[in-house]
Amino acid sequence: MTLVKWNPTRDLFNLEKEFNKIFSTFGDKFGISRADEEAYENAIWSPLADITEDEDKYTVKLDLPGIDKKDVKLSFTEGQISISGERKQEDEEKNTKYHRVERMYGKYFRSFTLPNKIKEDKIDAQFKNGQLTIVIPKADEVKPKEIEIKVN
Repeated sequence: MTLVKWNPTRDLFNLEKEFNKIFSTFGDKFGISRADEEAYENAIWSPLADITEDEDKYTVKLDLPGIDKKDVKLSFTEGQISISGERKQEDEEKNTKYHRVERMYGKYFRSFTLPNKIKEDKIDAQFKNGQLTIVIPKADEVKPKEIEIKVN
């Protein structure tokens, strides 16, 4: 009997890919292109992410457990930050029964459109303990300014 790995999130990811194919067709006709289309099309899974904002910066944290730093590609193009790579599957042992395989293997891809008012040259990324943390500083003109109110 062949072990078939079923993952409901993969079905949703495939549905999203199909919708994006439709919309990219419109984009091609109007001169809009996707810089990372190949990585996106070949992706099997998508890492989970948290995005936070404070006065000075945006922070993106992605969970990439079991992935080595050299297997993570980070790029920034046309206001979009993209994270891609591959988690390689461990070799199966011949005399071992697998009762459950829930971890995703293969190529992954995730991208986010960033606001226009950031310091592109100051984007910083760190990878530690299977978590990729990307810090995106805001441009000075976007930072909130406190104005003192005078009382007469």
